[in-house]
Amino acid sequence: MNLANVFSSINSKEVLKNLPDAVFVLEPDGRISWVNEKAAAIFETVRNTLKGSYFDEIVPDGRELAAQAAADKKSVVTGAFRYDSKEIYIEISAKQYIEQYFVTLRDVTPLTGMLAQVEHTEKVNKEKNTMLVKLSNEIKSPLQSITGFSQVLLEGAGGDLTEKQEKYLKIVNKNSSELLYFMEKLLAFSEAESSLLEPEYGNFDIVKTLQLIMKDNDSAMFAKKLLFDFDFKGLKNKTIRSDENLVKTIVQNLLETSIKATDTGVITIKLANADSSHVKSSGIYTPPAFDNSNYVLISINDTGVGYAGHELEGLFEPYVQLEKSNKKGILRSIKLGTVHTLVKKLRGAVWVESGIMKGATFNVLLPAEQ
Repeated sequence: MNLANVFSSINSKEVLKNLPDAVFVLEPDGRISWVNEKAAAIFETVRNTLKGSYFDEIVPDGRELAAQAAADKKSVVTGAFRYDSKEIYIEISAKQYIEQYFVTLRDVTPLTGMLAQVEHTEKVNKEKNTMLVKLSNEIKSPLQSITGFSQVLLEGAGGDLTEKQEKYLKIVNKNSSELLYFMEKLLAFSEAESSLLEPEYGNFDIVKTLQLIMKDNDSAMFAKKLLFDFDFKGLKNKTIRSDENLVKTIVQNLLETSIKATDTGVITIKLANADSSHVKSSGIYTPPAFDNSNYVLISINDTGVGYAGHELEGLFEPYVQLEKSNKKGILRSIKLGTVHTLVKKLRGAVWVESGIMKGATFNVLLPAEQ
């Protein structure tokens, strides 16, 4: 079979007419000299209406965009107008042949609309979180007053209380304290998700920072008769470069979660430099000249009951927990959601290893250098 004869017998216009994409043939001045039915359908008109008109009439700066797509060998997404003046979004690809441009395009209006909606939703969420952060004092101040004054009254500042008055004040004090704690965690989560929070990097002693956090949690540990075990033998250099305040918030939230889940035993905090397998499996950026001193791994292990497989799903996502019938995990997921968001801001990774009656180990992998 002579392939040259086969190909020479093919009608090129018939091929163009039957292509799945819309096809335009443009003259050097941008005038449309040929168009297929698919192109006419996208613009909801007929071929004869498009032929002879200028591409710029339906695609603003269309001829220039076609030339750009041909030169860059990349498609271009832009807006276009149908003959009923309705705006659509198209993806343009082009190839120059002598002086003409062969242009193919696809209608990407549905996809562009979805992307715009996602972008709008993300913007609204950030604005909502920013508003909550700015109103945090107005939200917390009344609760702080209720908690403070009820505590003062319980201590006898207003005189002797009857048994019933004391009972009711204890209820008010307990519930207001719990609500204040919940709002502080919710506002911290909102701040982490907002556009207001950006890491402020500096050098600090990670060992000393974690020791101070452990000291702040001594009373909570003592109340449950729990013990701390701190192991940092695997750490080469105590000084890291990161945002100390964000690291404190991350570790504090993880410790609170572990203490809450543990009734007896030990909470172990292990601090070490991460090996390459941890870094690569986490999916975060690895510099070409990898050195395990570039990353620090913070592991917090507890001897609690652990988490079942279904509990691990959405553990770091408060919005997922809202859709579950059991709402007890909401506060925990708000704290862990804050951890997840802050770790991402620090270009790190966080994950949990757990099983029923096996306790839980929360791992935080952070760059030790910037």
